[in-house]
Amino acid sequence: MNTIPDQQTGSGRRRRMHSDEFKADAVAACAQPGMSMAAVAMAHGINANLLRRWVHEAQLKPRDKVVRANVVDGTKAQEPKTVFVPVSLPTPAPPAPAPDIRIELRRGPTTVTVIWPAGAASDCAVWMRELLR
Repeated sequence: MNTIPDQQTGSGRRRRMHSDEFKADAVAACAQPGMSMAAVAMAHGINANLLRRWVHEAQLKPRDKVVRANVVDGTKAQEPKTVFVPVSLPTPAPPAPAPDIRIELRRGPTTVTVIWPAGAASDCAVWMRELLR
């Protein structure tokens, strides 16, 4: 059995319509530093999700809607193109040579210092393994 009437007359909810100026004011308030979207929505008496949609839509719109036209023949003029300017960077200095590996072994009053070239680090590792066995 269906208890819902086919047409509801006068009992339905109506959507509120907001002017473009009201929307722009609310979106601009969100752009202020330190303002939360929820606080702006509450201050304007609207739902935060609705305000979020307005902000998102405002970000998607192009900032400049002016259509440039050629006065002579009525066609659209070309937009200025992006120009890349070459920048010369100084050549990086060659990396400094790695310092030598210095190992000091102490046993009682005796100290032995071993210096290996950094280029032979793998040989140094093999020697250390054998020494520590």
